[in-house]
Amino acid sequence: QVQLVESGGGSVQAGGSLRLSCAASGRTFSSSAMGWFRQAPGKEREFVAAIRGSGDATYYADSVKGRFTISRDNAKNTVYLQMNSLKPEDTAVYYCAARRGRYYNTAPGQYDYWGQGTQVTVAS
Repeated sequence: QVQLVESGGGSVQAGGSLRLSCAASGRTFSSSAMGWFRQAPGKEREFVAAIRGSGDATYYADSVKGRFTISRDNAKNTVYLQMNSLKPEDTAVYYCAARRGRYYNTAPGQYDYWGQGTQVTVAS
């Protein structure tokens, strides 16, 4: 069983930055691909970014490419999402997710464990 706890959300002005963290329990963290997803009110949960278990490969949604960076520290069982140049349309609840296996996926249904989510609000 893996438990995920996100932190770092909050309110920021457009153009600002936030760094989300996701702390994971369990001894298999380094073999688990990790992803960040977000869900805005009235919308479906969407893929944001993902990282391979080893941390040597990442993938981003087009909407955040060049602005967001996903990284992980396997020694700390933590994955991060650095968000720069934030826009009002980035406002959502952000979720951390883990999947069994080293390779990432963009589909929410391919992830086995989820955090409780953290709110990010970007004011114009």
